[in-house]
Amino acid sequence: MSKPRILVTRRWPATVETVLAARFDATFNRDDIPLGEDELRLALSTYDAVLPTVSDRLPAAVFDGVPVVTKILGNFGVGYNHIDISAAKKRGIAVTNTPGVLTDCTADIAMLLLLAVARRGGEGERQVRAGEWKGWCPTYMVGTKVTGKTVGIIGFGRIGKAFAQRCHFGFGMDVVFFNRSPIDPAEAARYGARQLPMIEAVLAVADFVSLHCPGGAENRHLMNAARLAAMKPGAFLINTARGDVVDEAALIAALEAGTIRGAGLDVYEAEPDVPEALRRMENVMVLPHLGSATEETRTAMGMKVVDNVTAFFEGRDAPDRVV
Repeated sequence: MSKPRILVTRRWPATVETVLAARFDATFNRDDIPLGEDELRLALSTYDAVLPTVSDRLPAAVFDGVPVVTKILGNFGVGYNHIDISAAKKRGIAVTNTPGVLTDCTADIAMLLLLAVARRGGEGERQVRAGEWKGWCPTYMVGTKVTGKTVGIIGFGRIGKAFAQRCHFGFGMDVVFFNRSPIDPAEAARYGARQLPMIEAVLAVADFVSLHCPGGAENRHLMNAARLAAMKPGAFLINTARGDVVDEAALIAALEAGTIRGAGLDVYEAEPDVPEALRRMENVMVLPHLGSATEETRTAMGMKVVDNVTAFFEGRDAPDRVV
């Protein structure tokens, strides 16, 4: 029996590519350049499985106009808002993701952003590198204390909980959160956290607001002009979730007006394009989507995809199927 034909849309860790090559008739994107819609449409009409990443946009139009032969999209990542799930389901295509394995590293990046923007780490590092530091003085580069402050978390899933744990037990922070579904108070207490009934209630009391909710249509521009204005004066926004959760134009306006004090961002609405206004602001820490970027995590993510696709083609239930 011939091996299923699969397309890996970007370069993955070498150990994972080796396993994929052994188990499947695998084609790799050696140039590591993101595929366009026409190339993805062709892939869906050619391969039994396509293994996309967040850099691959699969809107409804990609699934139209060709005889689709792809049976599964093994997504490399926990978020899948770059895939039109309804269109995939309509064509009978299974979709899987990679939950669990990137929890700690993404929570670490959120903590890095919080600390960096509060203590002006990015700004200070740029000054030292540019030779502009004139020496210590009592009023130089004064930032905001983190220990003992209140952090508000929007979305209390795996990553939100891991971030809460770091904030509360690492920095003695008071943790409040909003989640669409109720969390058992005893479970929340394990992370030093308590649930509030509305997003606005979190925004009103939090010195730092960290986003850990899914992207996609339901949460698009969750943080809009009104909610940014509802944040506590002098507060900071942290986003390691998805770029479309934040209205970037509204965020820029809020930062320019001093409505909020700063932001730490790892994700953006139109990656890899980051608005010039955000890039030039000294009170904004910007990272290039590093949430899961450790050797251990990226390898674990790849092996999750391997397990899902292997199970699917062996006629078993894919463990991380989302549709």
